[in-house]
Amino acid sequence: MAMSAIEKLRKPQEAKIVHPMPARVAHWAPPGGSMVISTPSEIDELVRAIPKGKLATVNTLRDALARRHGTSIACPVTTGIFLSIAARAAAEIEEMGGKRVTPWWRVLKSDGTLNPKMPGGIAEQKKRLRDEGHSVVAKGKSSFTVTGFDTKLARLG
Repeated sequence: MAMSAIEKLRKPQEAKIVHPMPARVAHWAPPGGSMVISTPSEIDELVRAIPKGKLATVNTLRDALARRHGTSIACPVTTGIFLSIAARAAAEIEEMGGKRVTPWWRVLKSDGTLNPKMPGGIAEQKKRLRDEGHSVVAKGKSSFTVTGFDTKLARLG
């Protein structure tokens, strides 16, 4: 049987530091750089730290993780996967009647657009952001962004 997102989030794991970086991903960091592969629970913790009225991007999460672990970068692939796990776990908790969940909707894609892969897609993220007072506007034919998102970024540690 497949693990639920809650089980994946709660599975005990440790962050891993990759140094030296494998040749296939070495271009992601400066020469001699290192990379942290975080955990779903660590991503969840960072997202929970985003206060109402503030936002983050996947890159601000990655920057906070790299600072925390003393590395050049945080893995862009696993950061996105673990953010998805945290968001799906929050949706599962809400389905069970939970009220205080990880505010995944406050995390935008790196360019400030809403993420169609989050629970409920763009429509749900747009609704939750608007409920918190953000102005969500179209950006191109099929994307949306929060007006002035870059001025509303939370400081994550």
